[in-house]
Amino acid sequence: MTDIFREVDEDLRRDRLEKLWKRYGALIVAVVLLVVAGTAGFVTWRNWQHSEAETKTQQLAEALRLAGTPAAQGGATGGDPKAAADALAAYAAQTGAGQGTLARFYEAGLRARDGDGAAATKIYDELAGSSAVAQVYRDLATLLSVTHQVQAGEPAQLRARLEPLTAESSPWRHSARELTALLAIRAGDKATAGKLFAQLQDDATAPSGVRNRATELAALYAAEPQ
Repeated sequence: MTDIFREVDEDLRRDRLEKLWKRYGALIVAVVLLVVAGTAGFVTWRNWQHSEAETKTQQLAEALRLAGTPAAQGGATGGDPKAAADALAAYAAQTGAGQGTLARFYEAGLRARDGDGAAATKIYDELAGSSAVAQVYRDLATLLSVTHQVQAGEPAQLRARLEPLTAESSPWRHSARELTALLAIRAGDKATAGKLFAQLQDDATAPSGVRNRATELAALYAAEPQ
């Protein structure tokens, strides 16, 4: 008798399952296919990302090798700055704003090292004017652009560019103030230069290199007739 009840129960469950399958079977299959497709797509995307990362890493390593950096050459120096800069430019063009931005900074440094200060300045100005670059790096690009023009650029224009960077909230304020003082000297404003150097030598938050230079120059311009 127990076997009969078991068979009836199994028949009822089978019948219920068949009805459910007829009602929801197509939907279940669709969901399963979506899950499988999604999983396969994710794996494919992840593998593509990994491949892209490997390619970009190889490009960066090649650029560093061409630059002759210690990291790439086991401590060696020299290299081919122009070829490395070209490689970094290509790398930056294929990379997002983060790594691409750093690559462009490095490229600009290599252009300058290769004697092409105009190209370096152009890159810094492009970075400084790019809304895709974080403000702190835009300010750094401005600072470096002015650094390359401090001896030949128009002092008043360059000082105007540096003005926002001299604020207390700027992480680049000490270097910006030092450059502002140097531009004041070029403009014949020795009093302003001496004042800025004196402030820098007394600024405990300034880097030691900036303070040491400021101390020497503050003494020099304090001794000169204004």
